[in-house]
Amino acid sequence: VQLQASGGGLVQAGDSLRLSCAASGRTISRQTIGWFRQAPGKPREFVAAFWRGGSRTYYADSVKGRFTISGDNAKNTVDLLMNSLRPEDTAVYYCASDSSIILSSVRVSSSYAYWGQGTQVTVSS
Repeated sequence: VQLQASGGGLVQAGDSLRLSCAASGRTISRQTIGWFRQAPGKPREFVAAFWRGGSRTYYADSVKGRFTISGDNAKNTVDLLMNSLRPEDTAVYYCASDSSIILSSVRVSSSYAYWGQGTQVTVSS
């Protein structure tokens, strides 16, 4: 499985960005796709997850109501739409996947076997 994250950039607070994770090698309907982020000097943290083709979605409390995760089976991509961005959302965003994650582990980065290269999101105040 290979993952390609894209869509990052420099925006102002309150703006929106859409990140995309393109998966190859396995259809997203058979995987859980997670988005994580890591800010400088901080540990990697969970952002959102698209569990087993979207049967369930999960969000970190810090992004709930602002971010939306969705999948496109035809394109085999999972997008993260980020609205009302804040300076504290600044980080490198990574997508990850695994086909064997259980519900209780979707927020745990070590549960994911495959990782994309990351895309930088910078939100200025």
